[in-house]
Amino acid sequence: MDPHGFGVASTHATSAAPAHAQAIGRTRGRSYADTVLRNLVIVLGDQLDPDASAFDEFDPAQDAVWMAEVAEESTHVWSSKPRTAVFLAAMRHFAADQRDAGHTLHYTELDARGNKGTLADQLAADLEKLKPEALAMTEPGEWRVREALQQTADAAGIPLDIRVDRHFFSTVAEFAEHAEGRASLRMEYFYREMRKRHSILMTTRGQPVGGQWNYDADNRKPFPKQGPGLVPPRATFPPDEITREVIELVEKEFGEHPGSLDSFAWPVTRAQALEALDLFIDERLPGFGDAQDAMWPGEPWLWHAHLSSSMNLKLLHPREVVAAAEEAYRSKRAPLSAVEGFIRQILGWREYVRGIYWTQMPGYVQRNAFEAFEPLPDWYWTGDTPMACLKDAVGTTLENGYAHHIQRLMVTGLYAMLLGVDPREVHAWYLAVYVDAVEWVELPNTLGMSQYADGGLMGSKPYAATGKYIDRMSPYCETCPFDPAKRIGDDACPFTTLYWDYLIRHEQPLAENHRMALQVKNLDRLDDDEIAAIRGRADAIRRGDVTAPEGAR
Repeated sequence: MDPHGFGVASTHATSAAPAHAQAIGRTRGRSYADTVLRNLVIVLGDQLDPDASAFDEFDPAQDAVWMAEVAEESTHVWSSKPRTAVFLAAMRHFAADQRDAGHTLHYTELDARGNKGTLADQLAADLEKLKPEALAMTEPGEWRVREALQQTADAAGIPLDIRVDRHFFSTVAEFAEHAEGRASLRMEYFYREMRKRHSILMTTRGQPVGGQWNYDADNRKPFPKQGPGLVPPRATFPPDEITREVIELVEKEFGEHPGSLDSFAWPVTRAQALEALDLFIDERLPGFGDAQDAMWPGEPWLWHAHLSSSMNLKLLHPREVVAAAEEAYRSKRAPLSAVEGFIRQILGWREYVRGIYWTQMPGYVQRNAFEAFEPLPDWYWTGDTPMACLKDAVGTTLENGYAHHIQRLMVTGLYAMLLGVDPREVHAWYLAVYVDAVEWVELPNTLGMSQYADGGLMGSKPYAATGKYIDRMSPYCETCPFDPAKRIGDDACPFTTLYWDYLIRHEQPLAENHRMALQVKNLDRLDDDEIAAIRGRADAIRRGDVTAPEGAR
């Protein structure tokens, strides 16, 4: 999904040299000496919406916009090149639109002389020059950034008005009201409330269209043996001059970071995002439902939407995305199972994880229910592993800044959970590598849903499975040197070994979970020798001692 979401690769900074840049300290037709700046409107890299609350009552004669590109937003986690490029390119296009609208813009580019390197330091330096009467912004998508900017404003003695983010169906306060007094939280119940409140896929009698709320059971099919067939291509956008400048800058400043920009083609403007939405609705939404959980080697795009980065940058509003999908069902251009499954990801999961994030932070990031402290394997940054599914999922992630939700949850995420990786390291990786990763959406999906580190707040059970799940949903195992049916032996699938080791290590808490009880009960089939063999091989996997066996398939 996003899955995490960009923490706030929000700002990244600017020199006065390029024609599209306007230097700090230079305003159109005015100077600091003769102008009182009423409001300085802060716009972060995941807030690229001219109708955002930060612009309410904006007066071009009295107010100005502040944006900055800073290295910290690509180094506080080791951001991939595609992730950084998406944010910088989108920011610079938005900045150009602001100038075209006649707004005074103070924009600092990444390689500008004197760039302070962090959002807080850059804002502090600019406040000394600009001396606004007040600051205004839409609430950030990351706790870290909100705290840093608030502290900067306080230190400067300038009031900061943090305004509600209207780019969602619900507010954080409304989610808190939903959560209050409940013994446990479940997305499904929240999703049903949202369907009713916003009259989405509902009949005039207040019932879900089709007679049921959720068509997830219809959306779990693997591809046939011959593969996915002819899939309509995703929307691609060749880099224009601004984006090419960004690509050169990222290669220069972050050349050692993971990922590739050779095939960069993500939407970075509002017009491009709308085109991508139209193409998905017309060409891929009809086929999205049945195979949304299926995987195929070398096919990262499939029937998925690829719209999450545009929504998280605020180039698209979720209301227009949901409305377009619902209209496709009403006009019989897409089946209900596909439309409901797609809308559930936006109206359900996306809204739900945001509520979890803002009601649980800042302590949420420290949660580690099963005390997992293993390091993330180095090959998560290279894709250099003999396991076919992980090699493909990690490799395409690094190349494109993208993997679809099952690759994230049931390949890269599942392996890390079974291995016992520290969930904070898993979180940092997801936040770093995906172009759609903003912390409010990425952290709950990773730490909660993927790693079960919050003990069940996000999901009712760990998504624990053997290699047989991957074998059922893809043909990866046909070319892999490991056997998904085996839990011990040189050719045993590491997923399968680690699955049984996971049950053994966490037998007591898992047995208390009614959704895991049957899986834990299967431990009764193992004798002491087999348990010892599983534990020994799992320990060898953690040490990195397991390699592809000779003569493997």
